[in-house]
Amino acid sequence: MSAAETTSPNTLAEARRARRRRADRFRALLVTGLVLLSVLGVVFFLTWDLPSAWKFALKLRFSTVAGLVIVGIAIGASTVVFQTITANKILTPALMGFDSLYLLVQTIIVYWLGATYFSTVPSAVMFLVNTVIMVGFSLLLFGTVFAGGRTSIDLLLLIGIVTGVFFRSLSALLQRMLDPGEYQVLQDVFFATFSVVDKNLLPWAGLVTLVCVGIFLRRRRRLDVLLLGRDTAVSLGVNHRREVITALVLCSVLVSVSTSLVGPVTFFGLLVANLAYLLVRSDRHGWTIPVASALGVVFLVVGQWVLARLFSFDTSLSVIIEFAGGLLFLYLLLSKKGLGR
Repeated sequence: MSAAETTSPNTLAEARRARRRRADRFRALLVTGLVLLSVLGVVFFLTWDLPSAWKFALKLRFSTVAGLVIVGIAIGASTVVFQTITANKILTPALMGFDSLYLLVQTIIVYWLGATYFSTVPSAVMFLVNTVIMVGFSLLLFGTVFAGGRTSIDLLLLIGIVTGVFFRSLSALLQRMLDPGEYQVLQDVFFATFSVVDKNLLPWAGLVTLVCVGIFLRRRRRLDVLLLGRDTAVSLGVNHRREVITALVLCSVLVSVSTSLVGPVTFFGLLVANLAYLLVRSDRHGWTIPVASALGVVFLVVGQWVLARLFSFDTSLSVIIEFAGGLLFLYLLLSKKGLGR
């Protein structure tokens, strides 16, 4: 009789548990290492080559790095959860039309009220208006799609894509009717800006991001069950419809905060989420959400430092991010590695 035949089931189960414990220890070290790396990156960004007027420079750098941290965490966490709900690793919350809605809101404000009002309105008011409108749009969309007990993610994505195209078309129509000077003012919000973040928005944006990510982590086991599919999740006692709607609303809030803070970012979440899956080699949200968030912070902070110190802001960080994320999107799409979990 061979050794494999004489191995008891208890021994095999113990071996699997031992491998799982080793894998979890590695993931814990990975999360710890990435968090420490992000902290070191923040400290390095704040203290590198400070001028003689270091207090003024430190305040400016702190506002910038705080915005980068908030955006990195918000985009990383929301993309991981959104891909869990849609069961697809090549989708991002931007497909719901939030970026297009953000640009439409800015265009309407400039068109109706003028560039002068747009430039002088308090940033806190604009942040609140953008967040409320985008979250309200998501609630209206989810309420319409999920009415009557339905839970159709495919229909939700289809409606999100169609409304995004509609918002972009309407924005383009209004922009053609603008004065060239007003259009020049509006162009500043077309692309994400990481170097200038309004410090008055940081406390509120940070609080909202912390609460949403905390809820994700608290409900991480329910999100893990959602990965098994609707039928399996229901059979295990999870209210699938409620969990999906809750997760989608929280993703909408995080995307709204990120977009209102720095502008539209399409492919950055795709980049950090898929790299998190690659490093963790697990879909458990207790690992993927922290790793994706930490990677988002590291990439943004290090990328902004490299852009400022080595390239003297000759290009924009958002352009580099979108280029790298777009290449990854094409790779996942052509290789079909992201079409399912």
